[in-house]
Amino acid sequence: MNINLNVKERTLEVNGTHIHVVEQGEGPAVLLLHGFPDSWYLWRRQIPALAEAGYRVIAPDQRGFGESDKPVGKSAYLMPALVNDVLAILDELDVKQTHIAAHDWGAIVGWMLAGMYPKRVERLAALSVGHPTKFTEFSINQLEKSWYIFLFQFEDVAEKMLKKNDWALYKQWTRHHEETIKQIKALSRPGALTAGINWYRANMAPETLPSLPLKAPDVKVPTLGIWSDEDAFVTEEQMKRSAEYVTGPWRYEKVENASHWLQLDQPETVNELLIDFFDNR
Repeated sequence: MNINLNVKERTLEVNGTHIHVVEQGEGPAVLLLHGFPDSWYLWRRQIPALAEAGYRVIAPDQRGFGESDKPVGKSAYLMPALVNDVLAILDELDVKQTHIAAHDWGAIVGWMLAGMYPKRVERLAALSVGHPTKFTEFSINQLEKSWYIFLFQFEDVAEKMLKKNDWALYKQWTRHHEETIKQIKALSRPGALTAGINWYRANMAPETLPSLPLKAPDVKVPTLGIWSDEDAFVTEEQMKRSAEYVTGPWRYEKVENASHWLQLDQPETVNELLIDFFDNR
């Protein structure tokens, strides 16, 4: 598909951290939140479509990723800091309320933001990862898919294993997706791989696992859950049953013939779903 990335770029200082943000379009705000191991560029096939549909699209590199700062230490990536970054970004850009489309770890941040600060979120579209409480119930099927979470707890060891033999394990883990080479290039920057993995180490530390599931707040804003049928990392159940933790209007959609990176694999379908949902049709 043709992509017109006529974006504006800026760097915001929020919570003592420099956050790189891109914007395109005018109108009601749509905030796009990526996860591991991506950056704002994950949304390159959504940004122009949403802008053309009449939205002001805001896509940050979350802390630890892309052109944003990569603070040292696990504690810098605790969930309160990640949620507060998003609130500060909205405040800096004078956005009182926004739609959110969020993927992977970004989805967890989006769920938490919508649950804790519903007045700031008009509608939430969560891609791949369901409500944090449902996701962290960790059924046996989900545990089998989430094996890497346990590998990532081994500091320095995980980094060495992922990079060994020209990133051979990483390439297999991502199923040699078209995005893999871009991801490896970004993760090869000094401190980048550890910063990204620290999202897992800070929020899913081994000592916290016996106390799971996470007691995250219910979400009362209209919510769309989207899951893709070839996702190797998360089950359909954890998304579909997120309805149990949504007290507002809930909608579920499955995207066919798409991996975990569904917004890249089936962009037209994802764009149509997002625009239809945000337009409240």
